[in-house]
Amino acid sequence: MTASLKDYDIVIAGAGFGGALTALALKECGFNVCLIEKGRHPRFAIGESSTPIADMILRSLSSKYNLPWLYDFSRYGSWQKTHPEIVCGIKRGFSYFKHYPNKEFSTDENHCNELLVAASVNDELSDTNWLRSDFDAFLITKVKEAGIDYFDRTEIISAIRANNQWSFALSYDNGNRTIHAAFIIDATGSGMLADKLFSVRSSAENFLTNSFAVFSHFNNLPRWTGILHEKNIATGNYPYYTDNSALHHILDEGWIWQLRFNNNLTSFGFALNGNGTSLSTMQTTAIWKTMLEKYPDINHILKDASLSSVPGSIVRSGRLQRKMETCFGEGWVAMPHTIGFIDPLFSTGIAYSLAGIERIAEALSKNSSFQQPLYNQLKEYETIVFEELKLIDLLVAGCYKTMQHFQLFNAWSMLYFTFTILYEQKRLKNLPVKYFLEADNAEMLKIAQTTYKELIELTAQKTISSYDMDKFTDAVRRRIKPFNTAGLLNPSSKNMYYHTVAEL
Repeated sequence: MTASLKDYDIVIAGAGFGGALTALALKECGFNVCLIEKGRHPRFAIGESSTPIADMILRSLSSKYNLPWLYDFSRYGSWQKTHPEIVCGIKRGFSYFKHYPNKEFSTDENHCNELLVAASVNDELSDTNWLRSDFDAFLITKVKEAGIDYFDRTEIISAIRANNQWSFALSYDNGNRTIHAAFIIDATGSGMLADKLFSVRSSAENFLTNSFAVFSHFNNLPRWTGILHEKNIATGNYPYYTDNSALHHILDEGWIWQLRFNNNLTSFGFALNGNGTSLSTMQTTAIWKTMLEKYPDINHILKDASLSSVPGSIVRSGRLQRKMETCFGEGWVAMPHTIGFIDPLFSTGIAYSLAGIERIAEALSKNSSFQQPLYNQLKEYETIVFEELKLIDLLVAGCYKTMQHFQLFNAWSMLYFTFTILYEQKRLKNLPVKYFLEADNAEMLKIAQTTYKELIELTAQKTISSYDMDKFTDAVRRRIKPFNTAGLLNPSSKNMYYHTVAEL
């Protein structure tokens, strides 16, 4: 059966939160929008850790595009009051704990193997971990309520462009359909659709970072705070309860994310270095077994773990890094999470996707006739996105270089937090922001690039002395001082930072 033609202004491919919120924003701008999803909600997805930047953008989108209900999802307290049925978790900040091979976790009174960076002052104002299957599915109910045509279990088979119009051939369970649109937004989160429709390739070349992930959801994992108490490790001066955070375990080979939700579900995954280890050539079960045997406390966390029914297995990615060769063309544009990806280490994914919604909706609302001025803006958008990905790559790659030496990891990561604070402060002051994470800040970029070169030289040494690490830490402290409003690397903080942004 073939359905009749229908015309739209804009088709959006991919109905994760990015595609759904873009559809809702563009509907408010007056566009006739269609949202197409290859799968079906609710569905498993990772990319679950929100940040203060993401919360700011949610509030901005809520106000600008008449989506008042969206505001409540920008803080844990208001989320729980209005939609407790949509599962999330408290995320008070970023927590890092360094584990060494074949040794139990240990630390000292100066928290030498710990780093906690608070992002909010209390649980009420906290960020959140999103259970994506719940949140994404909720957004689809809002899409339908808004009167936006939504097709799930539908695949775009082909696209032909003539006379400034696309003709899309769609395949779905009950047959085929053809629709027309002037413009398409690729929000699928991979480069596969752009490759198929526009012959735009994606590549993992020219990245500094090389990592892959092995992950799943688990039920009833023990709380890390409880394990610390079993070891008689004091947590009294932590800025927050560490299980209510984006909890990272730093390993020599990479790192672990542990994101807890309110329903006793935990997202748990290894992000592992693809350079210089044999892990990337192993089977998934062998990787899992190897890491548990090597790190006693990770084994303790997982020894009695039961997989959640969704996804029901341990999932392994290929190389995480990818970037499209171009991100727009005649009649189409891709969202940032489709254009490229680096690594989930700093939880940039949600905020970056939301920043993309802001940019694309703004550009289209000002160029509703899809004429040349739009493409001038999209060319600038491409330049900006590529520079942003380059910065994120640099910041993450430096972390992978330092994971065997936690003092270096601690010092290097402060560059990321400095970029973040600069960006947050601009948004809080309602100043114009052009580049995500201030990726156009020439002074900070020079600092990051210079420090990375020094880091490469340092980590290439056969041995790294305490003097070397202190010297590197002092250099980072000195360089970020003009921008450092949060006391980063202040020795008296002992790696515990109670609040790094202004009141939210």
